[in-house]
Amino acid sequence: MKTDRVSAQEEQANIGTVLTFLREWDRGDGTTRGRMLGTFLTHNAGKTFYELELEFAQVASLFLARLTTWMRLTYMFGTFLGLQLKAIGIFLSASGHDQYLMEFVEDGGVLTLLEILSRSRSKAEEKAEALRLLLAVSRAGRKYKEIICESHGVKAIAECLATSSTDETKETACVLLESLSHGNPKYHSQVYKGLIALMTCTSPKAQHLVLHTLHTVQSKMKTAHPSIVEPLLDTLRSLHLEVQDEAINLISDLMSCDVRSTLLSGLVVLLRPTKEDVQQHQNHDDMIIPESERLKTSGSLPVFVQQAAAAKTIRLLAEDSGEVSRELLSLGVIQHLLHALGNREHTDAQIQASLALEHFVRSYPVIEEQVQGVIGSALFAAFMHRADTLYMNLDETQAEILLTNTVRITEVLDGAEH
Repeated sequence: MKTDRVSAQEEQANIGTVLTFLREWDRGDGTTRGRMLGTFLTHNAGKTFYELELEFAQVASLFLARLTTWMRLTYMFGTFLGLQLKAIGIFLSASGHDQYLMEFVEDGGVLTLLEILSRSRSKAEEKAEALRLLLAVSRAGRKYKEIICESHGVKAIAECLATSSTDETKETACVLLESLSHGNPKYHSQVYKGLIALMTCTSPKAQHLVLHTLHTVQSKMKTAHPSIVEPLLDTLRSLHLEVQDEAINLISDLMSCDVRSTLLSGLVVLLRPTKEDVQQHQNHDDMIIPESERLKTSGSLPVFVQQAAAAKTIRLLAEDSGEVSRELLSLGVIQHLLHALGNREHTDAQIQASLALEHFVRSYPVIEEQVQGVIGSALFAAFMHRADTLYMNLDETQAEILLTNTVRITEVLDGAEH
């Protein structure tokens, strides 16, 4: 009996402490509230729902509501935004119950977080924290994912990813978009198309993350949207190998989808950049690159980088599948690979074209005869010995022959079996 009385007294005292805390909060200015939040963060990090309820005498929701309202009214000034977001994070990450999550969403918390993402004045760490809170909301289930998407969340998150200056923010934004794509059939297509649009962003880190996320999302789908082809092939222009590798992985996965033929045709076309393409990039570089730097970059025109990457992708795809290999042959890939091999302005394009050509020559005897006919016996012997060093043996005349070759392997495909 005595124990029950003590417990009741302790409970009463705890309620008194909480009411005093809330009264101080209601009467306090920004500085007072900032100090109170600092103390709250120190004492409550990592607590479960039940521990927070015990700490706040079963009325922790009253503090969360005050906190959410204060953030909603003051986030545009940014003074205490970092503290506010971290404190809300303690509630949203509290395991054991989603009551706090529901209350936060009902109080307009999601809209406020998305507005923080959209504000150019928000600091990078504030945006990263807002993304983490949205991730906690998204992971709570389908109805929460839908709330984020209904609030134009995909657009806000995508823009934040494209414009962010920190890797942490970019990474969290990508994880959030991936989360929104799972178990969210109503908005899955919107998230998927949002990721496709993000492939055109200029940050190599963002491109790399987007391609990786898109790869994960695409692997769970049976079809691909046709709009994926052009921006995906454009990422092969990247000077960053990790971006190219992610793009090649995604292209490889798409070989089982309905965009396969379009992708293969696109890759073959990239082996033969037009004069207009080259001229356009040279003019672009002339405008943005100082003359002293221009000589160093002339060999790395984006179209030539893309040409080399296309040849590499073609080799990997052909090595992986005889069916894809034959489809590439029907698209006239040999003539285009020989053309790329003649590009003395970009060594890597020559090496990659040579290695891809070697695969086809060794796989189809009929191609061996045709290629030998174009490059001559001596060069062909060097090619068969070390394909990756053939470019060193090419003089200007031989390169011109390759650039203007008119090989039509498609006409002799009947005899070309793997």
